[in-house]
Amino acid sequence: MREHPKLIGDRTTLAVMLALTDAGLDVSVPFGENCRYDLVIDRAGQLKRVQCKTGRLRDGAVHFATASTYGHLPSPRESRKDYIGQIDEFAIYCPDTEGVYLIPIEDVLARTNAHLRVEPPLNGQRKRIRYVKDYEIARVNCLAAEGSRRQLAISAV
Repeated sequence: MREHPKLIGDRTTLAVMLALTDAGLDVSVPFGENCRYDLVIDRAGQLKRVQCKTGRLRDGAVHFATASTYGHLPSPRESRKDYIGQIDEFAIYCPDTEGVYLIPIEDVLARTNAHLRVEPPLNGQRKRIRYVKDYEIARVNCLAAEGSRRQLAISAV
């Protein structure tokens, strides 16, 4: 059975919170559901707005959305809205790699989606490539085999 998108997003946020806390950062959750960011992290007194996204491993890269989708609403003014100017960092959790990646928004100014390379590109391109190893802050396993209890495990990178 396919999981509800809200459950997938909640699991991603939980994995990110666990990784950030384990990295020694203070993590706060904004009140309500209407913020453009999911978390706030405190880096030595400097607050950063963080948007959590679920990554999916495809073709040697972790792909993730850099915009919210509003097409499911009855009369959306716009079908997608990027986060430029509204967040400071993306936090990506990819269940396939178990990696949590913290990426400044300046590194991904794409308006709809972006990716982090796990493997080098087949065409040999070297410039303007973002690799997971440059952004990974932890590995978190929060998936369970069907019918078993869920367990969380974290390992530092």
